[in-house]
Amino acid sequence: MRRLVDIAVALVALAALSPLLAAIMLAVFISSPGNPFYGGWRAGKDGRRFRMWKFRTMIDGAAKMGPITGKNDPRVTPLGRILRKTKLDELPQFFNLLLGDMTLVGPRPESPEIVALYTPGQRVVLAVKPGVTGKVQLDSDDESETIPEGVHPYDYYLTHLMDRKLRMDLDYLRGRTVFTDAKIVLATAGLVFRAFARR
Repeated sequence: MRRLVDIAVALVALAALSPLLAAIMLAVFISSPGNPFYGGWRAGKDGRRFRMWKFRTMIDGAAKMGPITGKNDPRVTPLGRILRKTKLDELPQFFNLLLGDMTLVGPRPESPEIVALYTPGQRVVLAVKPGVTGKVQLDSDDESETIPEGVHPYDYYLTHLMDRKLRMDLDYLRGRTVFTDAKIVLATAGLVFRAFARR
């Protein structure tokens, strides 16, 4: 049932948003020449690797300089900051939803190099597909801004953020129901609406 909902949502969203997707793709390319999409490697269900697609919000090749974005990261483009604030950079993940790499609501997808550091208890989050949205995704609305300037973003993430986020995902999985997922979807829609209202 969950997979059927994912396919239906992905098809409807991609069809309805196709003009917006095309406009953002063109704007990204014009503002910062290079591939308008960024496909970062993530660990999916059972640790299977897949590329999670986003609109590129950083200068071309920025991923080679580190996987975690810090506060006022100079790699983020002016347009990229807007896309991140409004969550529009996440729209290509509907392709991941359609392909079955992700589900609509689930744990936050993480990079394989960070997943390799999980304890056995933390690896429980890999028992299900990661979500396009979820409790952690809502809580981490502007995560990069919480990382102080002058510190190494990757090290700060591992020591101050990763464990808290995993606890949230594990808590979500223990109480996961259709109703909790619906509540998260509505909260996500509200988050996007408020982000647009602030622009």
